[in-house]
Amino acid sequence: MAWHVNGTYMEACNCDTVCPCVFFSPPTEGDCTVVLGWHIDKGEFGDTTLDGLNVAMLAHSPGNMKDGNWKVALYLDDTADEAQSQALAGIFSGQAGGHLANLGPLIGEVLGARPATIRFDSKSADMKLAVEGLGQAEIAAIEGQGGGIVQLTGHPLAISPGEAATVARSKSTKISDYGLECNVSGKAGLFAPYAYSG
Repeated sequence: MAWHVNGTYMEACNCDTVCPCVFFSPPTEGDCTVVLGWHIDKGEFGDTTLDGLNVAMLAHSPGNMKDGNWKVALYLDDTADEAQSQALAGIFSGQAGGHLANLGPLIGEVLGARPATIRFDSKSADMKLAVEGLGQAEIAAIEGQGGGIVQLTGHPLAISPGEAATVARSKSTKISDYGLECNVSGKAGLFAPYAYSG
């Protein structure tokens, strides 16, 4: 079934800025716990509309991310109906193909997938993700030369391939679920537009 989604994504983790995992380097703390969130501006899965919905993911890598053995959990917008929820699960788990399917070989254990109230707030330089039962992360873009933003392009572990990712620093990342925890500030964050299809 043909599908496409586009919008904005963000991530925050326990690594120092900039997260070395995106360059296939070892995490700064030895392991990496990361929360990711996606807001869908426009999306369709066959005849099912996905506009305005949110998805989040919790992931933990025990070492270098390129070596796999990740633990992951998926959180699906609880305002979605059954067809929308199934579509979100297929897309953001990678089971429906598309870019996120590339992460499949790196996943060692799926901890769970469940509906949750997900709030995704984005401003020009700030992002905030709050997930019921998981916690929240708030990041702010790092100020670069001349007051501009700092961006990454072409990094090998990119959630939004083909798009420049804005480098951010966490104001606060407080997440805890499935035995995984991260409570940090001043650590790594990224956000970018994304477009996936399958």
